[in-house]
Formats: sequence, C-alpha cells, structure tokens
Amino acid sequence: MVGGSENSAPDALLLMTGGCPHCPAAMQALTVLLKEGAIGRLEIINVAVHIEEAEARGVQSVPWIRIGPFEVEGAATPAKLRELAQGVNDDKVFDAWLLKTLKSGKRQKFEALVKNEPQRIHALARMMKNPEASMAIRLGIGAILEELQGSGLSEPLVPAFGEMLKDTDRLLRADACHFLTLIGGESIRPHMLACVEDADAEIREIAEEWLSENLPA
Repeated sequence: MVGGSENSAPDALLLMTGGCPHCPAAMQALTVLLKEGAIGRLEIINVAVHIEEAEARGVQSVPWIRIGPFEVEGAATPAKLRELAQGVNDDKVFDAWLLKTLKSGKRQKFEALVKNEPQRIHALARMMKNPEASMAIRLGIGAILEELQGSGLSEPLVPAFGEMLKDTDRLLRADACHFLTLIGGESIRPHMLACVEDADAEIREIAEEWLSENLPA
C-alpha cells in the first residue's frame, strides 16, 4: 500500500458546463461513488460561471475530473473512475499514473503531490526498476530530485537507492549513485564510499566527485 488507511476515500472534483454532452454521465458516476463511500467528498464547479477555476488548472475541455492525485480530461467510463478511486492506495495504479505523468513531461504534478503526501516519494524507487522507465523517465526522476533537494522529502529514498548499488545492472547502479548525490546529506556518505569501490569507472567518478566536494566535518 502507498500509505494512509486502506479504507481512506479520496476527494473528487468535477469541472463541467451546462452544454457539455458528457458532463451529466460523469456527474452521475461520481455521485454513485460518493454514495458508496468510494470517494469522500465531491465538488462540482460550472466553469462557464467560474472560468478562473479552469484557467488555474490549465483545463482545455470538460468534463475534467480529479480523484485524489489522478486527473481525467474528457469522457471516462464509470468503471475507470471507480478504478481510480480505489487505486489511490494501490501501488500499481499509482505507478501507472506516475509513468504516464512523467512521459507527458508533467513532473510538477508529482512534485506538488509529494509536498502534500510525502509517502508518495517511494514511487520513484519503484519506477527505477520499471522496464518501461526509459532514459526520459530517468531524466524526469533526476529533475524531481533536484527540485526537492534540501527539502528532506527525498531522503526516505536513500535505503532503496543504496540497495540498487548492489545490482548487476551497471546503468541502474550509475543512476542510483547519481540520484543519491542529488539527495545529498550525510546519510549518503556510506553509499558513496561503497561506490568508490565499484567496478565501473563512471560510478567511481560520480562518488569521488561528491566525496571531494563534501569532506566530513
């Protein structure tokens, strides 16, 4: 589980207009989920009246739905909305959302989420071992870690990245070593000392550079 109570229900937001052909079905599906307790609160905003609500979120078309961290633009089946509502605490559903988010270059959505729900940071470690995690995805992870640098939010990843340094995959070890330097702090020092002994020259260089710039007090 991703954290929180297994039975915790997310809140939902629906942006709609009176002339939207798909909005009534979305409203009905969300209302059913509300009655069932699959979502805890439902807010509905008519953006024809409150256009600023759409502009603030960069919404181009309706219905636009947010369930927990998940966003859906356009028509969505009741089954899909139910899956998202139930998937807020499901690692597989969340990781699929994160992969799609990073592929679309919208890493800021994840950064904002982590600031409100710090336990979500562990998804980055799982993403590292995802076979669909391309170089672009790994660059996105690095950008997130740089953005969160100094906040302490990424520090819980240190043990997981440290464990990756033992992997036989050279690229995974190199990325883990680099990502640890982006997290920084004294907690990564033992891992940098281990990287100095790595068989790969690039990994040794990453670690040696960090150690030379962060001499012990």
